[in-house]
Amino acid sequence: MENKTARLTVLIDPTKKKAFEELCAAQDITPSQVVRQLIRDYLESHGATYATKPALTSNNKS
Repeated sequence: MENKTARLTVLIDPTKKKAFEELCAAQDITPSQVVRQLIRDYLESHGATYATKPALTSNNKS
Protein backbone atom coordinates (compact mmCIF):
# COMPACT_ATOMS: atom_id res chain seq x y z
CA MET A 1 0.00 0.00 0.00
CA GLU A 2 1.20 3.50 -0.80
CA ASN A 3 2.42 5.61 2.13
CA LYS A 4 1.63 9.04 0.70
CA THR A 5 -1.28 10.22 -1.37
CA ALA A 6 -1.73 12.84 -4.07
CA ARG A 7 -4.92 14.42 -5.25
CA LEU A 8 -6.20 13.82 -8.79
CA THR A 9 -8.96 16.11 -10.00
CA VAL A 10 -11.23 14.70 -12.68
CA LEU A 11 -13.94 16.62 -14.47
CA ILE A 12 -16.97 14.47 -15.22
CA ASP A 13 -20.55 14.99 -16.29
CA PRO A 14 -22.70 15.42 -13.14
CA THR A 15 -25.15 12.71 -14.17
CA LYS A 16 -22.33 10.18 -14.65
CA LYS A 17 -20.83 11.22 -11.31
CA LYS A 18 -24.14 10.63 -9.54
CA ALA A 19 -24.61 7.23 -11.20
CA PHE A 20 -21.02 6.27 -10.34
CA GLU A 21 -21.42 7.29 -6.69
CA GLU A 22 -24.73 5.42 -6.41
CA LEU A 23 -23.25 2.27 -7.93
CA CYS A 24 -20.24 2.46 -5.61
CA ALA A 25 -22.53 2.89 -2.59
CA ALA A 26 -24.62 -0.10 -3.68
CA GLN A 27 -21.42 -2.17 -3.85
CA ASP A 28 -20.18 -0.84 -0.49
CA ILE A 29 -17.00 0.59 -2.02
CA THR A 30 -15.82 4.17 -2.25
CA PRO A 31 -15.39 5.96 -5.57
CA SER A 32 -11.74 6.54 -4.64
CA GLN A 33 -11.19 2.79 -4.20
CA VAL A 34 -12.65 2.14 -7.65
CA VAL A 35 -10.53 4.83 -9.30
CA ARG A 36 -7.35 3.58 -7.60
CA GLN A 37 -8.08 0.04 -8.84
CA LEU A 38 -8.78 1.31 -12.36
CA ILE A 39 -5.45 3.14 -12.36
CA ARG A 40 -3.56 0.07 -11.09
CA ASP A 41 -5.23 -2.09 -13.76
CA TYR A 42 -4.42 0.45 -16.49
CA LEU A 43 -0.78 0.68 -15.43
CA GLU A 44 -0.52 -3.11 -15.29
CA SER A 45 -2.11 -3.58 -18.72
CA HIS A 46 0.45 -1.21 -20.23
CA GLY A 47 3.45 -2.68 -18.41
CA ALA A 48 4.16 0.52 -16.49
CA THR A 49 6.45 0.36 -13.49
CA TYR A 50 6.33 2.52 -10.39
CA ALA A 51 8.01 2.58 -7.00
CA THR A 52 5.19 1.00 -4.96
CA LYS A 53 4.35 -1.75 -7.45
CA PRO A 54 4.61 -5.10 -5.66
CA ALA A 55 7.33 -7.37 -6.97
CA LEU A 56 6.26 -10.64 -8.55
CA THR A 57 6.90 -13.69 -6.41
CA SER A 58 6.33 -17.34 -7.08
CA ASN A 59 3.03 -17.00 -5.18
CA ASN A 60 1.48 -14.31 -7.38
CA LYS A 61 2.81 -15.01 -10.86
CA SER A 62 0.16 -15.61 -13.52
